[in-house]
Amino acid sequence: MPIRIIADSVSGWPDFSKAKPVTSVSACHCGCAQAAHILAVTAEVLHFSDEPDAMSQVLQSGLSAAHPPVDAERRMPFWQAAVLGVLLLWIYLPILSRLVAQWWNDPNFSHGFFVPLFSAFVVWQERSRFAVVHPKPSWWGALFLLAGLCVLILGQMGAEIFLSRVSLLIVLAGLIILFFGWSFFRELLFPWALLFLMIPIPAIVFNQITFPLQILASKVASTVLPWMGVPVLREGNVINLPAMALEVAEACSGIRSLISLLTLAAIYGYLMEQKNSIRLLLVMGAIPIAVAANSLRIVGTGLLVQYWDPAKAEGFFHEFSGWLIFVISLLMLYLLHRVLRIFWDEEGVL
Repeated sequence: MPIRIIADSVSGWPDFSKAKPVTSVSACHCGCAQAAHILAVTAEVLHFSDEPDAMSQVLQSGLSAAHPPVDAERRMPFWQAAVLGVLLLWIYLPILSRLVAQWWNDPNFSHGFFVPLFSAFVVWQERSRFAVVHPKPSWWGALFLLAGLCVLILGQMGAEIFLSRVSLLIVLAGLIILFFGWSFFRELLFPWALLFLMIPIPAIVFNQITFPLQILASKVASTVLPWMGVPVLREGNVINLPAMALEVAEACSGIRSLISLLTLAAIYGYLMEQKNSIRLLLVMGAIPIAVAANSLRIVGTGLLVQYWDPAKAEGFFHEFSGWLIFVISLLMLYLLHRVLRIFWDEEGVL
């Protein structure tokens, strides 16, 4: 008959003289296997109490039997994820093909090729950290998956390709949460969020950003050029110089360098900085840097037209000035990083 062991308060070892019979049959059935295992381990510990090495081996074997290996618990139904992946690839293949075609044909968004590659590099770089995260699948992922598919339907019904593309990232987040859980998604948050930079912004938003940038660049140039002896008459986004009129067109608005510099600032911050606060400031600082660099380009073009040759405002020099100003933007981003590191204390507070 099973017995209940009452531990002796002095020695800490079980006193079999105080054992009492157990009359509950259900308790006996529920704890029979576990009690038998514990009694067997206890007997072996008592037998090897004079041999510490043998006793430690017995304890380790008992604990390993009571707690199964973690790898057995971490097995995931990858075949289900594979089936869903094939189905989603079949659904999103036309959307992805049009997205790649826009990267190839539109120079404003040609940086899109590098974004998924760098995101995959981040995942590979942090693979050792992801390996120790214990997956805990959550049904919240199914809600994200459903929401992403609803966004896809809205995008297809409204002929809005931006929504269709964003739905892919929502569905991707849903799959991660569904099969691996929230903790795993938090570890993948940065490479997942970085993928938003590969999606071209909607045309209506693009136009709303481009024209104010054209006006701002022309205002800055028309203010700086008189300081250098160049008379200027500005009419909207057109700068009238004595030699010729310069129009700050959409291609010269700086939107291309702004989007590219934002992407490079996120990549540079991840590679060169450990503090998330400084990384965020670098991304935010890329906006005024891009605007200032584009204004500098227009000022330089005005000086070339006035003091050298009006033909230099077009052709090779015009294209070369764009690359040169972008390199200057990268140098300004690097200097901003150095300044932040100098004035940033150990706690990350200015």
